[in-house]
Amino acid sequence: MNTFDENDQRNHPRPDETDFSRMVDAALSRRQFLGAAGAGLGLFFGGHGLAQAAMAGQTTKRTGPAIGFTPIAANGLDTLTLPAGYQWRVLASWGDAFLPGGTPFDPVTRGTAASQALSIGDNNDGMSFFSLSADHAVIAVNNEYANYEYLFVNGRCSSLEDTRKAQAAHGVSVFEVRRVAGVWQLQPNARLNRRITANTEMRLSGPAAGSALLKTQADPSGTVALGTFNNCANGRTPWGTYLTCEENFNGYFGSAESLPQNVAESAAFKRYGISAKGAGINWHPFDERFDLAKNPNEPNRFGWVVEIDPMDPTSTPIKRTALGRVKHENAEVVVNADGHVVVYMGDDEKGEHIYKFVSAKKFDAKNPKANRDLLDEGTLYVARFAAVDGKAEGEGEWLELTHGKHGLTAEAGFKDQADVLVHTRLAATVVGATTMDRPEWIAAHPTQAQVYVTLTNNSDRGVKPNQSVNGPNPRAKNVYGQIVRWTPKGNDHTAHTFTWDIFALAGNPALHKDAYAGSANITPENMFNSPDGLAFDRDGRLWIQTDGDYSNAKDFAGMGNNQMLCANPVTGEIKRFLVGPVACEITGVAFTPDQKTMFVGIQHPGEKLAPSHFPQGGDAVPRSSIIAISRRDGRVVGL
Repeated sequence: MNTFDENDQRNHPRPDETDFSRMVDAALSRRQFLGAAGAGLGLFFGGHGLAQAAMAGQTTKRTGPAIGFTPIAANGLDTLTLPAGYQWRVLASWGDAFLPGGTPFDPVTRGTAASQALSIGDNNDGMSFFSLSADHAVIAVNNEYANYEYLFVNGRCSSLEDTRKAQAAHGVSVFEVRRVAGVWQLQPNARLNRRITANTEMRLSGPAAGSALLKTQADPSGTVALGTFNNCANGRTPWGTYLTCEENFNGYFGSAESLPQNVAESAAFKRYGISAKGAGINWHPFDERFDLAKNPNEPNRFGWVVEIDPMDPTSTPIKRTALGRVKHENAEVVVNADGHVVVYMGDDEKGEHIYKFVSAKKFDAKNPKANRDLLDEGTLYVARFAAVDGKAEGEGEWLELTHGKHGLTAEAGFKDQADVLVHTRLAATVVGATTMDRPEWIAAHPTQAQVYVTLTNNSDRGVKPNQSVNGPNPRAKNVYGQIVRWTPKGNDHTAHTFTWDIFALAGNPALHKDAYAGSANITPENMFNSPDGLAFDRDGRLWIQTDGDYSNAKDFAGMGNNQMLCANPVTGEIKRFLVGPVACEITGVAFTPDQKTMFVGIQHPGEKLAPSHFPQGGDAVPRSSIIAISRRDGRVVGL
């Protein structure tokens, strides 16, 4: 999902023995970390961690949700592998025409800008399922970026036509599906079908709307933006809208001209990775909106959470600036017991942070329209984690990101709240937030006040001065990643403090006997690296998706292709459920209300011309796809 960062998960060297010993002494050894393995609920520290504390007073059985399938082995096959008794079908693939006038995918030309605008976008990612009836629904799915090696016959964006085609492959696809004879099917030309691309008109709302930082020549009001792109994960609101999250927007900008020194060397440009060099997307030579020399404020109009109404194809998407501008992974929405809406968010880059937003007003379940602007007013916070020495648990606090508080003043470079929100990363540093190992998806338990986050990897941990080893990030040069969880004080998501622990420390116990072996619930049979996608089902099973090193070699030997696993949050048990095709990422998950069909995203099979032909096989062009998974006996998935 971190498209423009260097591939952190690709065979980074581990510390030498001296560095490792020092790291273990300072943080945790496998023995210290796993001393209570098998001790019932207490997977960590003899049962004194969050795993036990979070269960106190709950009605859930101590055994947690059942995981009924027989786990599968890792493999490197170019197909989808599932447990016995399960089946899969392709619901939709990149290039499938679904709007009026669309044409079938052409494997020779890969289509045109016009045909792509009428078809499913590329590299599907986060998604949500919106029921209309028992057999009829709408799916909204992100189209994160485009694989130029397949989008273009020559592998390059080298004209305005190519630029428009690439821009049309980005954004969000919204489409109707129906269950016919037990099989969910895409409904071409349905009324609610819609493509939202890099050129769709959007509205900027909230405290930063109208700021000088958001004004351009094309939009001197600073309130009307064009497009959304590099949409990673997602969120779903209780009032029925879809949240799509803009991640690595920085790489889309560039310039052939030299930028003014005050622009090129600005702290904000550096922190967000914006430069004239760009990331090879190559839109700026053909669309001056992406030329930094001509439009230095245009990048400020990206990096937001965008709200979309999937039930109204004529509605204007809204960029909610109150939620801050970072490289958003997903937006996990929780209605607190008192009615306030809380949104948890991760910023997916090495050494960045975890955020939450608390709405000023309360959710009104009886009047959905009254909730439509709940995400415009509220308070944004960033997390600081504290650890008990030598233990993978501790306490934490939420630091308010409000102008005039905690050093966020004009003297520090923030003249108003708009500055704080446009430059959220800079504000987080000023208040003292904890740097994390690339925060990816965040998932809240469906019935308990407990929240989980995947920290996918971080080659800079213990290397860069501002990224020393710390409690929730306990390993230097972290190639495997971990899953951290927290419980808010008093089970109140609006509380300013929380307790945390590590649910799973990914690793390879077949190769290592130290902290790189992972936590007690990681075994040679279920090991994985770079946890990324994360979601709970209705019964409280935790589904984990990976976007890691699929070389099956060196530190990653035995892990095979990227995969999806299922975990019991009470016992810590983890079972491998799915293995994807060659060179793919497993990302995005949604369930039907009856939990009998799971939709999963297979992104970029065959990336960088790896030998994949998924999903059609033969010599077909590999295509990112949404897969519908079900049990052959029609029962609940995972049970």
